[in-house]
Amino acid sequence: MLIKLNNQSSDERDVAATARGAASSAAPLRSTGAIGADIRALRRSRGWTLSDLAERLDRSVGWLSQVERDQSEPSLADIRAVAEMFDLPVSFFFSQSPDTAEAGYVVRAESRRTMSDDHKGLVESLLSPDLGGAFEIVHSVFAPGAECPQPFVRQTEEAGYVIEGSLTLIIDEERFVVNQGDSFRFAGETISWVNEGDVPAVLIWVIAPPVY
Repeated sequence: MLIKLNNQSSDERDVAATARGAASSAAPLRSTGAIGADIRALRRSRGWTLSDLAERLDRSVGWLSQVERDQSEPSLADIRAVAEMFDLPVSFFFSQSPDTAEAGYVVRAESRRTMSDDHKGLVESLLSPDLGGAFEIVHSVFAPGAECPQPFVRQTEEAGYVIEGSLTLIIDEERFVVNQGDSFRFAGETISWVNEGDVPAVLIWVIAPPVY
């Protein structure tokens, strides 16, 4: 699904130029093809109804319903508004991967969608093709000294596996240090984390349902 770039505002042209700069000549800018499913998953992760999100976007419920069912294509301005609302880069909704039959099943290493959070010292890449499934798989890299700004609770079941380094998990105020080769699971508890080591902690994280 290609994004239409005509009749853009200056802001939209800026966003388009940024996205074009990230795309290679061999793989032109295109949407992931799953924007509707991704927006629906993000909305549900917040517990919002169609009306809730439509109101925040200043759009009609009917329009949003069509977007989520891939019957209508959002503009770049709409995509930017959703990205800002969920604290995601606009590039999250775009792909540089070839438009092939495998795109809905396989994520190539060079085509991962990345969500960086410099404030947390955390870089996460989506390993799942989209957010439309029952769970998502995320590749997470916690920089040395990275720390969760505040404890959080989300209505999910989550599991992780440590590939490199170590991470301290605080689950309901109890501290657990997980090292290379260790794994864990939690669901609905109050969570925080910190990388107290001097090397990055690299984890594979599974979250159900998807949260971003």
